[in-house]
Amino acid sequence: MKLLRRGPSLDDRLNALLEAADLAGGRLPADVVAAAREVAHRAGVRRSLSVDHTVAALAGATGSGKSSLFNELTGAELATVGVTRPTTSTAQAALWDGDGAGPLLDWLEIPRRHAVAADTGMAGLVLLDLPDHDSIELGHRLEVDRLVEVVDLLVWVLDPQKYADAAVHERYLRPLARHREVMVVVLNQIDRLPPAAVSRCLADLRRLLADDGLDGVPVLGVSARTGAGLPELRALLGEKVAARLSWAGRLSADVATAADALAATGSGAVEVSGRLSGGVSKALTAALGAAAGVPLVVDAVGKAHRHRAVVATGWPVTRWVRRFRPDPLRRLRIGVSSAATGEIVGKTSLPEASAVQKAQVETAIRDVGEAAADGLPGVWAAAVRRAARSRAGELADALDKAVSITSLRAARRPRWWRAVGAVQWVVFAAMAAGALWLGVLFGLGYLRLPEPPTPTVLEVPWPTVLLVGGALAGVLVALLSRVAAWIGGRRRARGTAKALRAAVGEVARTDVLDPVTTELDRYTAFTTALTQARR
Repeated sequence: MKLLRRGPSLDDRLNALLEAADLAGGRLPADVVAAAREVAHRAGVRRSLSVDHTVAALAGATGSGKSSLFNELTGAELATVGVTRPTTSTAQAALWDGDGAGPLLDWLEIPRRHAVAADTGMAGLVLLDLPDHDSIELGHRLEVDRLVEVVDLLVWVLDPQKYADAAVHERYLRPLARHREVMVVVLNQIDRLPPAAVSRCLADLRRLLADDGLDGVPVLGVSARTGAGLPELRALLGEKVAARLSWAGRLSADVATAADALAATGSGAVEVSGRLSGGVSKALTAALGAAAGVPLVVDAVGKAHRHRAVVATGWPVTRWVRRFRPDPLRRLRIGVSSAATGEIVGKTSLPEASAVQKAQVETAIRDVGEAAADGLPGVWAAAVRRAARSRAGELADALDKAVSITSLRAARRPRWWRAVGAVQWVVFAAMAAGALWLGVLFGLGYLRLPEPPTPTVLEVPWPTVLLVGGALAGVLVALLSRVAAWIGGRRRARGTAKALRAAVGEVARTDVLDPVTTELDRYTAFTTALTQARR
């Protein structure tokens, strides 16, 4: 019988299970995640021990006759036989060609070991006689539970009176539905039934097993007292031992069971790509921009540009008056940087977001979380919603810094300001020279001293040309500069608005969308790993 499934190797499936467990950490129930990790750890230990030996366990209820069956299979009176009371308190092992099985039995914590006469058909078998799974002693039941989780091959010994007992079906057989390839069910004590009743009991037992998800599991009728069915049971055990694959089949089933448990609490084939594009991200950026005071900053940038242009290019006679007016950006402490490092210093003085704006931000973040979580399993949907809000407390500072840095770039002075400012000073110098020249001429005339010859331009004296022309030129340049500053202010405000939207969008991406995307990617990786582990 083929025990291994087609598809990924056992190593690949174990790695996938570990990856799924790591990805599920903090999302799925801790006990389910821990169980998956334990399976992977246990598999690593089992593979490092003898794979030439197959550990099979006889498990059953009180009075099922498993100890008698153990004695018959080993050919020796190794187990004490009881009828109505548990007599097996600790598991014991019978070994056929047990050289090298010591570390394996040490790991299984089986102290009682018996060598069995050589049997080429059973070489490599390690047969365990377990305590009764329904023992009144808690320690017996715990020992059964421990070994049922780790042995390579499970042989369930049932009897005609209790083969339909819900305790064995609900507690052991049904949860082990994935282990059908490493399981054998024995109906013992068939000598107590008429031949026709044996067939009916076996048929009913197969029906119950099918209901447990164990359709196809070998079911044998035997009698430890008369020896009926024992040759078939020995042959079946010999076949499984000879294949040397029960250990791998057991581990494969354990991986699938652990993966099923993870899937039951947090899996689902849901497409997650493209969930954050379009309306929700734009609405988030718009809400954050309003809360960050972007419209106020854009208006201040335009006004500051015009204010600074007048200071830099205005008529030197009157520009000093402009310096007494507050700079709109400086008033908001936007673009205030350290002279030594050039880095932004402190926070801006932008007004705090209003209650309405805060509510709009909360709604936009919630909408992002809901859009991303739509259709996901409950635990992952909750994780996505948490991710959307994971950095909500940092948004205000991040937005303030983004606005300040972006506006600092918008506060850079155009080169033409310096050129026009130099022209204004040249014109002012010419005007001052004309005024000084006229003053000298006036003084000489007042003192009735001879006046030096004065050059003219179309009969207009040069001092007058310099004075009047300088004043008119200065005013004209100032007016033209104001028009250019107004146009530049509008252009800079539009550019700043675009840059601020991009900066706010980057904050939205970094502090809201990226955590959500990371969680969605984690979910996708989890489902991918889980799919591989379950194959």
